[in-house]
Formats: sequence, structure tokens, C-alpha cells
Amino acid sequence: MVTLIQVRDLLALQGRLEASRMSELLATPRPMIDAMLGRLEAMGRVKRVTEDLSGCLSGSCKRCPEGNACQKTFWTLQ
Repeated sequence: MVTLIQVRDLLALQGRLEASRMSELLATPRPMIDAMLGRLEAMGRVKRVTEDLSGCLSGSCKRCPEGNACQKTFWTLQ
């Protein structure tokens, strides 16, 4: 079973990662990674970083019917 320390160490080594990539690298189900990231965020150890909207091809993400579906969320150490 993966620990919070392993998740934190992976972020320390990689810099920033998406939760789905962490799930792959640690061979852990995505809901477990999401829960661990939520706990680390509550503890002030990691922070969520959303890619800026300037990467949107249409330039209208704020009004997009998909909402923020095209935005990527990364995690990094605090």
C-alpha cells in the first residue's frame, strides 16, 4: 500500500504531476491518490496548480460548454 510519504517523495522527484500519472507510477487506484492528495493539501504539504487558460485553442474556455474540462490540474510541493 502506498503511503503519503511516497506520494510526497514522488512529487519531490518529479516537480509536478497530474494525479492520473501519479496513479500510474505508483500502481495505485486513482481514487486513493485523490484522497491522499486531498489529505496532503489539507496538511499544507502540496498544492493544486491549474494550467492557465492561454493554452486553450479556441480562447473561450471561460464560456466553453465543457466548463474546465480542457484545463489540466497538476500537483506540486508547497
